[in-house]
Amino acid sequence: MQAVERVMRECPVIPVLVIRDPAHARPVAEALVAGGLRTLEVTLRTPCALEVIAEMAKVEGALVGAGTVLNAGDMERSVRAGARFIVSPGLTETVVKSAREHDVPLLPGVANASDIMRGLDWGLNRFKFFPAEASGGMAALKALSAPFGEARFCPTGGITEASAVNWLALPSVLCVGGSWLVGAGKPDVVAITERARAASGLRPE
Repeated sequence: MQAVERVMRECPVIPVLVIRDPAHARPVAEALVAGGLRTLEVTLRTPCALEVIAEMAKVEGALVGAGTVLNAGDMERSVRAGARFIVSPGLTETVVKSAREHDVPLLPGVANASDIMRGLDWGLNRFKFFPAEASGGMAALKALSAPFGEARFCPTGGITEASAVNWLALPSVLCVGGSWLVGAGKPDVVAITERARAASGLRPE
């Protein structure tokens, strides 16, 4: 099994995290792991994101990755901080080459058939479908999955707690990315754990 597929199959929901205070990093990670979600994507959307990755990587059981990786510099800094997988909103040769140079699993973003074909040309067949709802939602992913039978996806962008299970029921979907698990501000660890526990059981029968 590909390394990136192991990441995707670890949990049905990958929390997509925007953490603005490094002091919140460990409590959030501990609460998510306690609720059964150990695969955590920390987006590089805040000045403290790399510090957050480093802190979360210290939490036992956490598999921490970096999201919003746009270039080779982001890749290098993320891996150095402790990221064990990489998520990008798009698919570029620079990011693919950098991931291979660092020997780190990569989940690149695709939104259409041309993106997927370019990824297949580079030997990739595991993708983030992004932005999922804005790109046509489940109907679009069903249509895209038909000609690309070997491809598997992690839809992200507009996925909600209510809609996640429907996405997960699609044969081509291995997991979804969710931003509903952790709210802004000081973390409510009890609520985060409860939401994580509910999300960890979302796989359809």
